[in-house]
This record gives sequence, C-alpha cells and structure tokens, in this order.
Amino acid sequence: MPAEYLCEIVLESAPDEKSYLRALPVVQYLIQNPRLVLDAPVTILVGENGTGKSTLLEAVAVACGFNPEGGSRNFNFSTNDTHSELHGCMRIVRRAFPKDGYFLRAESLYNVATNIEQLDRQRGFLPPLVESYGGSSLHHQSHGESFLSLVQNRLGGNGLYLFDEPEAALSPMRQMTLLSEIDRLVKSNSQLLIATHSPILMAYPDSCILELSEKGIARVDYKQTAHYRTTREFLDNPERMVHYLLDT
Repeated sequence: MPAEYLCEIVLESAPDEKSYLRALPVVQYLIQNPRLVLDAPVTILVGENGTGKSTLLEAVAVACGFNPEGGSRNFNFSTNDTHSELHGCMRIVRRAFPKDGYFLRAESLYNVATNIEQLDRQRGFLPPLVESYGGSSLHHQSHGESFLSLVQNRLGGNGLYLFDEPEAALSPMRQMTLLSEIDRLVKSNSQLLIATHSPILMAYPDSCILELSEKGIARVDYKQTAHYRTTREFLDNPERMVHYLLDT
C-alpha cells in the first residue's frame, strides 16, 4: 500500500445511549468490534440507505480535520451544523501525513462553491482560489461539471481524499471518467475512502469493498455486492424486472 494516511479507525467510546447513532448498524458493529482496519489505497463503503455509510465517512473526515460540509482542512464554514458527534468517539491511526486532502460531498458541493467565492472576495489582491479549481466559478457549471472540475484541477495527489456518494452528480459516462481520476490519484501516492452506490466506482481494481448491513461490516468481492447483482439482474432483463416491480 503506497499511502498509509488512514490505517485504522478506532472507536474509543460509544455514543450516548440516547443518541440516534446507537440505532445505526455501523455504530452497533463498531461498539462490538472497535477497530476497523483500512489496508488498501481505495476503500469503498457500500450498503443500503440507513446503514451509516455517510455518517461514518463524515465522522472520519471531521476526525481527520476536514470541514463537515466538505472542502480541505482550510475550510471552516458552516451552512447548517448537522454533523454527528461520532467523530469525538473515534481515534484515527496513521503512519504518514498527506500533503493534500479533501472531503468531497456531492450534496454540499454548492456550499463549498459559494464559500470559495466568498473567500476570494475577502482575499482581495491574493491569487484567487478559483484558479485551483480550473479558473471558472463552480457555480457557472452544471453539478456534474463542477464536481469533475474540482477533482481534475484541485486534487493533485499525495493526498487523503474522502468522497461521499460522488455518483449523485455524475452520469454513468462521467462516473467512468471519475474512475480514471481515482486511478490517477492512487498512482500519485494517494488514499481514498469512498461511500457509494455506484457499481461503476465499486469496480476499481484491488479496492477494498466494505459492505455495511444489519449484520455489521463485511469485506466482500465486487460481484458479491447487492448493488452489482441487482443492477446486472435488471439490465439482463429490464422488461421482466419492470413487469415484476409494477405488477403489470
């Protein structure tokens, strides 16, 4: 493994018993199994809605010093303070420190883009931050275009990068583009932790796929994931699946 910026996630204390976090399968699992080892350049968190993928990723990001709504460690804006206290219960184990890092959330990219413009107005004569994002305002691009522009221009390698459901901004073709960008970053000594529902992104070679479910966290092969199997079943015979789902 070329980068060891994030080796282990250790849950050192359980969330308050009255917290909603105690109902999340991922938290219940970590209370019983408090050490989660990350031993691949790309670790992918998969699972059904409500299992705690984004909550875990957010907690890791905050524990690593990132802004809960996204951005680099230099971002400290808050549009809506809704992140959980899970980060305060965990410890991050690492053997190296990255030169770069970014927490990229598809759902709050608009807020990040707004903060970039606000910071550029405040910086005055200094080189504008937007130059690091391709030179064009992220607000002047579509959601998917701005997402890829950020990845292609701002993320330079030697970094720890956390992506939360990036496929929400991207067409299938652009998800393939992102797959090649992930490879670029890995080959530039980077480590990525990605929460996703995309079978395209899950296909990254030699990634560690951790499936979150009511049973806990299990390492699985790509073709064992429910996302792959369900998507393949649908595409193999969409007419039959639609007939079944719509009871026509």
